[in-house]
Amino acid sequence: MEINGAAAIVTGGSSGLGAATARALAAKGARVAIFDLNEAGEALANEIGGVFARCDVADAARVTAALAIGRSAHGTPRILINCAGIGGAGRVVGRDGPMPLEAFEKIIRVNLIGTFNVMRLAAAEMSAAGAGGVIVSTSSVAAFEGQIGQAAYAASKGGIAALTLPVARELARFGIRVLTIAPGLFKTPLLAELPQETQDALGAAIPYPARLGDPAEFAQLVIAMVENDYLNGETVRLDGALRMQPK
Repeated sequence: MEINGAAAIVTGGSSGLGAATARALAAKGARVAIFDLNEAGEALANEIGGVFARCDVADAARVTAALAIGRSAHGTPRILINCAGIGGAGRVVGRDGPMPLEAFEKIIRVNLIGTFNVMRLAAAEMSAAGAGGVIVSTSSVAAFEGQIGQAAYAASKGGIAALTLPVARELARFGIRVLTIAPGLFKTPLLAELPQETQDALGAAIPYPARLGDPAEFAQLVIAMVENDYLNGETVRLDGALRMQPK
């Protein structure tokens, strides 16, 4: 798919993987709308000539309003990159008893329901326009090797990976491709706050290259996925051959 001139949406585009992706798409000529609760996205949108919409991805009304902002500025979206998500750790049975159900629900709501919510609403606009499109979502290696304490996070990211093929099959008749990236350990703002020795130790656990991933490398894969018309219905690991240990 030709990126130049296409209207694109990046959720969670204010920082980390999303910000790198928004910049990469803009550099290829896309007209980018950033959807995020973090209003730092407005400055980035101005920097890349895009538009910002403050948005809770799991809220149908707010996503609908954000889509209207993007459509008004750039036209019907043809590219959707789902990067919005949250972390969180907690044992199913911890020192204080069972994990609060609310903690599990919150992570599922933002990561899985939020991804599906934006996907379904953007796909409806893409299909109505009849010009096809590409949707790339963000899973995690935790979907396959979730560690102790990652039950909620792994479930949310596993759900995103599981969505990929059935949605790709369904949307094929509209010329919309659906893909997912499962990143390993990347130098996002969250990990960048850790002491350097901790970052180095995490990087050393990765077979090759033995370092944390750069968000620009995630964005590079997004660009390749969008541009390769024969890539569809697949979840691609981006992890330096990392396989997570139980803890």
